[in-house]
Amino acid sequence: MKFTAQQIADFLQGRVEGDPQATVSTFAKIEEGQVGALSFLANAQYTHYIYDTASSIVLVNDDFKAERPVKATLVRVANAYEAVARLLQVYEQSQPKPSGISPLASVAESATVGENCYIGPFAVIGEGVKLGKGVQVHAHVVIGDGVSVGDNCLFYPHVSIYHGCRIGHRVTLHSGAVIGADGFGFAPTADGYDKIPQIGIVVLEDDVEIGANACVDRSTMGATVVHKGVKLDNLVQVAHNCEVGAHTVMSAQVGVAGSTKIGQWCMFGGQVGIAGHITVADGTQVGAQAGIAGSVKKPQTALHGTPAIDYNRFIRASIVYKQLPDMLRELQQLRKEVEALKASR
Repeated sequence: MKFTAQQIADFLQGRVEGDPQATVSTFAKIEEGQVGALSFLANAQYTHYIYDTASSIVLVNDDFKAERPVKATLVRVANAYEAVARLLQVYEQSQPKPSGISPLASVAESATVGENCYIGPFAVIGEGVKLGKGVQVHAHVVIGDGVSVGDNCLFYPHVSIYHGCRIGHRVTLHSGAVIGADGFGFAPTADGYDKIPQIGIVVLEDDVEIGANACVDRSTMGATVVHKGVKLDNLVQVAHNCEVGAHTVMSAQVGVAGSTKIGQWCMFGGQVGIAGHITVADGTQVGAQAGIAGSVKKPQTALHGTPAIDYNRFIRASIVYKQLPDMLRELQQLRKEVEALKASR
């Protein structure tokens, strides 16, 4: 399908600068632009590409100011990044989706499969499973006994959902994600470690997306809960009995220890480590590789470092840290001068 610059502008409530009849049928990064492609500019570091890109249309922010002529037709919008996200969503939704149950799939007789579902080859649907409408279950997915799944979920190959877990609507699980594996519970004894049975479940609420090879462990009792709109990147670990607040996001390799409660709209950079049995307030922002050893009680706090401290304080401390060798030399020189003064008395 082809769309004109004017049609795109109308949809995004933007305005055209250039040829309103310029057409596009695909997307391309601005640095890899091609005729007939739509690109976007949201990061100032890529501004120099806009003057030579071959893309036919480029989305830009309203406040973009060109320093020299631009060949492409521009569509000015309030936020180019959000605008291209909306267009990509429309594009994805327009793509045909598979349907039907592969003869190579294993579906228990007691399972309930909603309308317009797809179950791929070698997928396994256990006893008593309930799949809502439009669920996409790709090859080698395993959904354990008693799992309930809402409408329009998407499970990529090799996803595993253990018995009894509850999945909301429009949940996306990427390849290798494991939902409901046992929490890490062991009691030390003189002979080793006795396993503590993990008899709880995992609950994923609506619009959750979980990346490849990420894990959310089942609770010892009750439920590990990931609330509405949470996005977890690849290789994230959420331990047993945790609760992750709505719309919180975690980058790759974040690890959350057991029984921790995380608030809404939090943001965690890559490899952040969060101790167990603590609470993290709403809106907390934590820089990459930081370690949160205790509860964060004040909402909207920005933290960095290990153990994590106020972000601005961490930056000031980092500047001092770089100067430590020079400061040490100065201190040693001052000591010598002081000793010399004492000796001359």
